[in-house]
Amino acid sequence: MPDNSTIAVDAMGGDEGLAVMLAGVARARRRYEGMRFLLVGDRERIEAGLDQHPNLSQHSEIVHADSVVDGGEKPSQAIRRAKTTSMGIAIDLVKQGRAGAAVSSGNTGALMAMAKLALRTLPGIDRPALAAPLPTLGDNDVIMLDLGANTECDARNLIQFAVMGAAYARVVFDLDAPRVALLNIGSEDQKGTDEIRDAASVLRAQTHLPMEFTGFVEGDRLARGNHDVIVCDGFAGNIALKTAEGTARFVTDVLRKAFTSSIRSKIGFLISKPAMY
Repeated sequence: MPDNSTIAVDAMGGDEGLAVMLAGVARARRRYEGMRFLLVGDRERIEAGLDQHPNLSQHSEIVHADSVVDGGEKPSQAIRRAKTTSMGIAIDLVKQGRAGAAVSSGNTGALMAMAKLALRTLPGIDRPALAAPLPTLGDNDVIMLDLGANTECDARNLIQFAVMGAAYARVVFDLDAPRVALLNIGSEDQKGTDEIRDAASVLRAQTHLPMEFTGFVEGDRLARGNHDVIVCDGFAGNIALKTAEGTARFVTDVLRKAFTSSIRSKIGFLISKPAMY
């Protein structure tokens, strides 16, 4: 059985580099005191980086890796080098049972391909999906998937994503029956593609799964907090995610410009700052 209290971390992956990865691991350790970490990458660089996080050293083990998966590297190329890369070794530590999960901020396509090849999917699951919690106005975030791993999905894939997303929400949000919806262009039953309508028909008829299917949700309702899981294909999901991120940056830039436009605006910002943070 894998050691679920230990996380294998691709310490070298990601655009921001080792320092940011170690800072994230240190933060996770402060939040979850029982966790241990296998830090995979260049031993000398990791040891030097741990000087900035002395409390992390005693709860971590360094696993050396000779190379790193490049951000623009094709998954097929990365797979051939898996045994020598920090990403591939981190995934293999899960396969060996030394870690319960692997974390990487590196090449997403390579990560998905390596993980599927090394770890396989559970019985009844054809494809892995990218999932992430997104902020809402409700008590919980909402789990959304797929966010880009599978640009084309049939009804079977969408149903499997719903099952996986509900399982994720049950663990993360401690829910007995997460509310699951399908992203669609309208809330009416006749709206959407054949794949979406067929998936909805199956999910609506099921009675044995620990989830509550709530029907369709439109893009402008993603953050209302009325759902715990939102399911879509990777094409729509990635567009929705990038649109949300762009909107957030737009609002931030507009507020920054407004609050710095005059002395009065700056004073107004100082007064309103406690309500904004």
